[in-house]
Amino acid sequence: MKTISAMLLALLLLTPAAPAFALTLKVAEAAVTTKVSKGKPIDSVHRISYRTVKALYFFTRTVLDEAGETRITHRWLRDGTLVKETTLPVKARRWRAYSSLPVDAGSVGQWRVELLDEGGKLIKTLEFKVH
Repeated sequence: MKTISAMLLALLLLTPAAPAFALTLKVAEAAVTTKVSKGKPIDSVHRISYRTVKALYFFTRTVLDEAGETRITHRWLRDGTLVKETTLPVKARRWRAYSSLPVDAGSVGQWRVELLDEGGKLIKTLEFKVH
């Protein structure tokens, strides 16, 4: 019996500890915008001409259920093909972050931006068109 107890104790000590809990990420605001000013998007793009802007921004305002840090990923897809992926830190319960995408004549198409949590779970999707 002592041998089994000793083996179980050794196994417990050698097994890496799993996190006690995972942070839950919620989206308070998300927008594809032509500019971020004073920490806020100035508009929300659904359809735009490539001739009118040099870049677009995917703005996200997130809220964590507990204090802690995590990461999010912004994925930019044109016509279903991944064009850009940016991983950003989330360093507080309430956090704002954005990524950018240059826009030119080659950007014409149907776009989708995705927000993923640190585990790769899709949290939010927005669609827009560049013509």
